[in-house]
Amino acid sequence: MSSESEAREYAPVSIRVEHPDSVDAAITSRFSARAFHTRPVAREAISEILSVASRAPSGTNIQPWKVYVLQGSSRDLLVEKVSEAHTLLYRDPTLAAFYKEQYDYYPSKWVSPYIDRRRQNGWSLYGLLGIDKDDKDSMHAQQKRNYRFFDAPVGMMFTIDLAMGGGALLDCGMFIQNIMLAARARGLHSCPQAAWNRFGRIVLPHIGASSHEMLVCALALGYACETALVNSFHTPREPVNAFTTWLWNDNSDLDLA
Repeated sequence: MSSESEAREYAPVSIRVEHPDSVDAAITSRFSARAFHTRPVAREAISEILSVASRAPSGTNIQPWKVYVLQGSSRDLLVEKVSEAHTLLYRDPTLAAFYKEQYDYYPSKWVSPYIDRRRQNGWSLYGLLGIDKDDKDSMHAQQKRNYRFFDAPVGMMFTIDLAMGGGALLDCGMFIQNIMLAARARGLHSCPQAAWNRFGRIVLPHIGASSHEMLVCALALGYACETALVNSFHTPREPVNAFTTWLWNDNSDLDLA
C-alpha cells in the first residue's frame, strides 16, 4: 500500500467535529415524520446519505444490510398493492396468519413499563388527530398512511440474509439510524416503519429480493410538512437516570468531580 493510499484510508481518524452541537441537533431534531411534501429527493443526495450511513459498525464488518430504494412508479405500485392488502386484512382478520412477519419485532406478551409507553404513544397520537378509541375506521385510515410512506417520495426497504444471526438486526438498526441522521444533516426527515413487515410476501417479490432475504423494516424519506398537525407529535423520552446504572470502584483514581 502506497503512502498516498494509506493517507486516504486513515484520513477519517484525523477529522475533528468542530461543532458537536450540530451532531446533537441532528439527533434531537429527528422524529418520526408522518406527513411529507411530495417534493422529490435527488438520487445523488440519497446515494450520498447511504454512503455516509455505510460507516455504521457491524460485527466483524459483515455489513449485512441490503437497501432497496423506491421512487416514482415502482414506489406507487407497491403502495397500491400493500394498501389493498391492508384493507383486505382489516375486513377479514383471519388473513393475519397469511400476512405474518418473518421475525418478532414485538413481544408475544407485553409487560410494564413497555406496554404503558406503547399505549401512551398510540392514544396520544390518535388523541391529537381527534380519533376516538372506538373509531376503528379512522384508526384503520391512519394506519393505512404507513403504506403510502406518509406521502414521502422515497421509500426504502431493508433486508438481511436469512442465514444471518440476530446480531445482524442490531447491525442493520445502526445503519438505519445513520441514514436518519445523515438525512437530518441535509434538511430531510424520515420515519422508520416496522408496519410493512407483515406484508413481506408482497414487498420482497416487488423489490426483486431473493428467496433468502428477510424484510427488516421500511423507511419513509423526504421533506417533512412542518405545518401538518401530526408532525407536532413528538414522543417523550425517559430521563438518563431512569435507564442508567452507574458503576465504579470507590478506590479508583477516577475523577468524579
